[in-house]
Amino acid sequence: MLWIPFTLLASAAQVLRNGAQASLTEKIGTLGATQVRFVFGLPFAILFLLAALALFGEPLPAVPPASLLWGLLGACSQIAATALMLVVMHRRAFGVAYAYIKTEPVLVAVFGVIFLGDHLRPLGWAAVFVVTAGVLIASVSPRDFGKLFHERNMIAAGVTSGALFGLSAIAFRAAIDGIASGGFIVRSLEMLVVTLAIQTSLLGIWLFWRDRAAFAGSLREWRASIGAGFLGALASAGWFCAFALTPAANVRTLGLVEMPIAALLSGRLTGKKTSRHEAAGLGIVGVGILMLLWTAAKAG
Repeated sequence: MLWIPFTLLASAAQVLRNGAQASLTEKIGTLGATQVRFVFGLPFAILFLLAALALFGEPLPAVPPASLLWGLLGACSQIAATALMLVVMHRRAFGVAYAYIKTEPVLVAVFGVIFLGDHLRPLGWAAVFVVTAGVLIASVSPRDFGKLFHERNMIAAGVTSGALFGLSAIAFRAAIDGIASGGFIVRSLEMLVVTLAIQTSLLGIWLFWRDRAAFAGSLREWRASIGAGFLGALASAGWFCAFALTPAANVRTLGLVEMPIAALLSGRLTGKKTSRHEAAGLGIVGVGILMLLWTAAKAG
């Protein structure tokens, strides 16, 4: 059951990271703000790993080639998913775009069965579908619901983005499981460092080639970038530790608790009232999460 607090930590840190990245986007652009989570997150991930090694007195485990390949797949899938997500959000209303992308938990559950043999209990499958339905209802107002079924290119891009995010979660879980020795925290943090190093290298090459101004902007805004990098590394550490303990579908479904957290913070900060469809959707998300926790408790 330790995957539950790790997932909740990751969700809360991700909401705060998204807020920090949003403020950076206004100053250094979308690409500049996006690369902060990798470039500035890597040093913190290394610190987390060193602290875990010292705390638990474990040697650094060997990473087999299979785990490196899974890590590479997860790293590349996550970058591609982020790029598609930005395209969809640029072209469509945020709620509609979010609804496309957050089909992810269903796709993670399917991928988990196909690639890893991670079978959920019937109530677990029901929880995945209930939470996903809640996301759709909360994200899209009734008058815009028909838009979900128009513009086939955007539907394909959004669902593909969700699928790639799902594939990255499955790949990260497989990479962690492939390490034969060490406790789950050390194995998780080691793979986090490996994947962030891959992503930092790939993005560094891209930025040097195509957009040096974006990287220079993140250095100029170093205070905010460091904060976003720390929150990104903390969120990723939580996700990876949770992936080591339970099927990725459980983690990504519970991770949608970020929606009510974000709604609460947004309401406090902006004074905006929650609409009826948002309240209904968040309520359904809550029911699905309770179903997930109930089946997890029975399994435990």
